[in-house]
Amino acid sequence: MDQKDIENLRQDYSAASLSETDVDPNPMRQFDKWFNEAINYKVHEPNAMTLATATHDGRPSARIVLLKGFSEDGFKFYTNYLSRKGKEISKNPLGALIFFWGDMERQIRIEGTIEKLDRDYSEKYFHTRPKSSQIGAMASPQSQEIPGREQLEQKMAQLELEYADTEVPKPSFWGGYVLKPRLIEFWQGRKNRLHDRIVYKKTDNKNWKIVRLAP
Repeated sequence: MDQKDIENLRQDYSAASLSETDVDPNPMRQFDKWFNEAINYKVHEPNAMTLATATHDGRPSARIVLLKGFSEDGFKFYTNYLSRKGKEISKNPLGALIFFWGDMERQIRIEGTIEKLDRDYSEKYFHTRPKSSQIGAMASPQSQEIPGREQLEQKMAQLELEYADTEVPKPSFWGGYVLKPRLIEFWQGRKNRLHDRIVYKKTDNKNWKIVRLAP
């Protein structure tokens, strides 16, 4: 595509509006409202979110992961603790999430600290997954260099035989995290690039301050 064609890609937004007087005082209830609206709107994989982490010296990386639960505690996801994101979280627990629901002209941006979930919680969730997914988590040395796909397929086949008639144990290197938010921004696209940006900033353990940002 020609550079000028890229520069001229534009989308004007007019689906809805967002006011600081209309949002819920609690950002997690506001997230729940928008998340359910995304499900009802039939957004493709509304729980897909960008997770950004960084090394101890600030080199960032980002990838798409799936939200697997949320509550007043925060936003939960699961992964290999020895993956790149797992190693970065262990050295620098600050992280960010982004949900983008383009069909609804909405984005949610979240910043906070990331902690491991309780082992029993991760264990319980692991055994709700399809058995093939459990074995896949065990078979893949996530983020490590491998000589080819054949290695993964051979390991998968080996483990499928090994656990054909028995329960798959949760690997010690796999489990859950929760991102505990300190800031949550709800973005609603508007005409003429004058988008609505309503931000919740945590002021203490229970209370949030609501402000509007210029687009």
